[in-house]
Amino acid sequence: MRTEITPGQTSDYRSFDLVMADNMPAPSVLLADRGYDADHIRTAVEHRNALPVIPMPKSRKMRVGVERSLYRLHNLIERCFNKLKNARRVATQYDKSAESFLGFVDITSIRLWLRHLST
Repeated sequence: MRTEITPGQTSDYRSFDLVMADNMPAPSVLLADRGYDADHIRTAVEHRNALPVIPMPKSRKMRVGVERSLYRLHNLIERCFNKLKNARRVATQYDKSAESFLGFVDITSIRLWLRHLST
């Protein structure tokens, strides 16, 4: 897992390069929402021999299909964010520095992972 902090007004797709760094394991599928639908993201994912599963916005000129059975797994990602926000410090962002907030996000993620392993 990799976590990064970006400014609140920055779009999510700008952090794509941080998350998909070369030192991470090679993915076989990229599940993302419509905010990540950009041609350079699709080509970067295909260049790494992965399948981009990104629905297109209605305003997209060149239509691109999406594997619906794989995109249904996107719900698991959204549920993970929901469980992370159950931790009050993550939801309200009480921490004064980005490093301490990011550290608590990591601690909460580890706690969720350990809870998942014990079930």
